[in-house]
Amino acid sequence: MPRSLSSAARLRLIALVLAMLALGLIALGGRCMLPTMVSCSATTLFGGPKLDVPYKSTRRDVVALMLEMGEVKAGDTVIDLGTGDGRILIAAAKERGATGLGVDLDPVLIRTARAAAEDAGVADRVRFEAVDLFKTDLSSADVVTMYLLPEVNLRLRPQLFAQLKPGTRVVSHAFDMGDWKPEAKRKVGGSTVYMWRIPQTPPATTQTPR
Repeated sequence: MPRSLSSAARLRLIALVLAMLALGLIALGGRCMLPTMVSCSATTLFGGPKLDVPYKSTRRDVVALMLEMGEVKAGDTVIDLGTGDGRILIAAAKERGATGLGVDLDPVLIRTARAAAEDAGVADRVRFEAVDLFKTDLSSADVVTMYLLPEVNLRLRPQLFAQLKPGTRVVSHAFDMGDWKPEAKRKVGGSTVYMWRIPQTPPATTQTPR
């Protein structure tokens, strides 16, 4: 029969197991802090999609300017790409009477946005989905809002031209659309907001989206 472990050996084994668990938790904590990973939760801690854009919230004054420049009004459908906590779409519904859709890859943020919509009393006018913005049908939008990254804007541009009807307003916080010149560009508190209007004929461009 194999000999039982001595008390000292058992203590060393327990210490080794605890050390391995601690290292594993540190590694998972590091993963949670990566800006390109989804928020950590019981369902995403060991997996989840990689984000195209790290989450950073939009200040309230910037939200107000985006809605103003997008000419958002009652009856408009707003699609918010990379919606995060949903504040842009919720403001569009609560303050301007719009309806719409917010999309984000992060399921934790989507749950946060849904709860915020309930609290704001607009859950019947907006919906939030954990989906890829590049797989989202944009054709129903009167206004598209976004706070993404320059390279993501360029990748998105052909989809905007292909799916949006002429006259649809496109509003971006912080980043432009390369050689597609904006109709308007304004600043608030150090932040820049751009607005374009989908033309009857998409502009010719030599810039290849990355």
